[in-house]
Amino acid sequence: MPSPNTAVSGTSPPTHPTRTTPPAPTLTKSDRRPARPRRRPALRVPRSVRRAAGPVGLLAVWFLASTTGVLPESVLASPVDVVQRAVDLTGTGELPQAIAASGRRAAIGFVIGAAAALALSLTAGLFRLGEDVIDASMGMFRAIPWVGLIPLFIVWFGIDETPKIALVALGVTYPLYFNIYGGIRSADARLIEAGRMVGLGRIGLIRYVILPSALPGALVGLRYALSTAWLALVFAEQVNADAGIGYLMSNAQQYFQTDVIVLCLVVYAVLGLLCDFAVRLLSRRLLSWRASFDGEGA
Repeated sequence: MPSPNTAVSGTSPPTHPTRTTPPAPTLTKSDRRPARPRRRPALRVPRSVRRAAGPVGLLAVWFLASTTGVLPESVLASPVDVVQRAVDLTGTGELPQAIAASGRRAAIGFVIGAAAALALSLTAGLFRLGEDVIDASMGMFRAIPWVGLIPLFIVWFGIDETPKIALVALGVTYPLYFNIYGGIRSADARLIEAGRMVGLGRIGLIRYVILPSALPGALVGLRYALSTAWLALVFAEQVNADAGIGYLMSNAQQYFQTDVIVLCLVVYAVLGLLCDFAVRLLSRRLLSWRASFDGEGA
């Protein structure tokens, strides 16, 4: 007779369920640290306000220096005097007439210079023969200071409007030519090869691949060319001008009228700034397809 402690054959001794203790929860760094209060979003200043902060700050410093006597009136007129003189010259019609005369010269010179730069850059950029003939000559002429050509232009064209327009056109040609030429030659060779694989001919490659690739450089050159046009006009209108902003500056220099000189410089700056703003808007519209770096931060 089997004892009570002996297990019966074919049966297993009864098993009791073992109790498992759950593992202790692990604390992460976020659990050990106290919760931080949420920060309020920082106040974002519009970019237009930030862009205007620099000129407004300079104007405030200029005004304070003139008011306190740190900047004598014989050296530089105060902003109040400049504004008052602008009102007076606008009332007499001298300032609008000067701006119109200078704008006409700048526009004609820019159109001539831009047309020449476009023709030369396309010829040198698209054709090897054109590059061999044109690019070296343009590099040589660019080393010549175009302001130093004023006496030669006077000998060639006289003292009328022609030398002034020619100087503006020459100043516009170089930045436009080199930026357009560089943009054409920097076109991605892989895109050109891909265009050939899909059946684009030479005209199609130029229209759909090369010229769009050169457009960013052309717009940069356009910005430089417009600023150079006004710079060239400053020198051109010092030569026997009977109208224009440079004519007002020349007369003011003879009578030591610093308020008129500063006013003419401000007009040049504002006209250049308006042209630059127009090119920026044009760039945003024409280059909307192009993803580019727009800066970091707010």
